[in-house]
Amino acid sequence: MPTNAEALSRLLLADRAPLMRWVARIVGAGPAAEDVTQSLWLRVQRVADDPPITHKRAYLYRLASNLALDHGKREARLQSVHEEAQALLWGSDHALAADRTILARDTLKRIKTGINGLSSQTRRVFELHRYDHLTQREVAERLGISTTAVEKHMRRAMTVIAACRDADD
Repeated sequence: MPTNAEALSRLLLADRAPLMRWVARIVGAGPAAEDVTQSLWLRVQRVADDPPITHKRAYLYRLASNLALDHGKREARLQSVHEEAQALLWGSDHALAADRTILARDTLKRIKTGINGLSSQTRRVFELHRYDHLTQREVAERLGISTTAVEKHMRRAMTVIAACRDADD
């Protein structure tokens, strides 16, 4: 008795043309349909034998549909990220990019205010570690304090910065 993977592989080979048409209805013809069908082949190879699949053709077409839908979602997400990146990089008039820029500037202003509100010692530790890229040990040596004190100051600074970042005006 063939395994689920073997039986589905044979069925996929036999039904390749109808499967391609099925997938093409969801993702469009061409390379996308070919990619999904290739992914289907790889996915079929990993199908377990327990429990046995009784309706293999229905299973195969459902698997193809799910992979095609996932592919479509992934492509839409990538397109959205690409458009946002282009808008931010090239100053497009996208309202979304403008809104995000304004929000980012407000967040940055709150963070700067939070950093300026730190005690002088905590602010100095933070600046040496984050801006001057000194290790915690180097900061401790430069300021004549213990590494535990440096950790305490950094924890305090990061807590304040996180609160400023997450605050709503």
